[in-house]
Amino acid sequence: MNSTSDRTNKVHEGRNVKRFREMMGIKQEALAAELGVDWSQKKVSMLEAQESIEETILKQVAEILKVSPEAIKNFDEQSAITYINTFNDGSFPNNNGAVANGTGYQDCNFNPLDKLMEALEENKALDERLLKSEQEKVELLKQQIK
Repeated sequence: MNSTSDRTNKVHEGRNVKRFREMMGIKQEALAAELGVDWSQKKVSMLEAQESIEETILKQVAEILKVSPEAIKNFDEQSAITYINTFNDGSFPNNNGAVANGTGYQDCNFNPLDKLMEALEENKALDERLLKSEQEKVELLKQQIK
């Protein structure tokens, strides 16, 4: 019988692919288009249901999602929550910029809005590639019908 700790330590790679894909704002159809002609939305959905993913496919998906394969393999929700909660431990500045624990603070070196715009542009480019791929499929089908 599995204990609770066994279940919480078990990483579900497919679910993690889904989490990263959703965080990047990428639809299953777009991921399928990036993976190649052998892929469909349904196949991506089945991939996301797998507990363990073949290494070569995991590397491909990770590259498309712009994360490392290790990030997908090692991501677990409890660790992420624990990490996020460290932002409330007093080591970051309060409203007037003073640091509660006196260790100092370095300003963020990027603009979050710039990062958001970059992600939107990447998403737009991905959608355009998906559209082009679909148009090519339509043309191929038209040629086969003639």
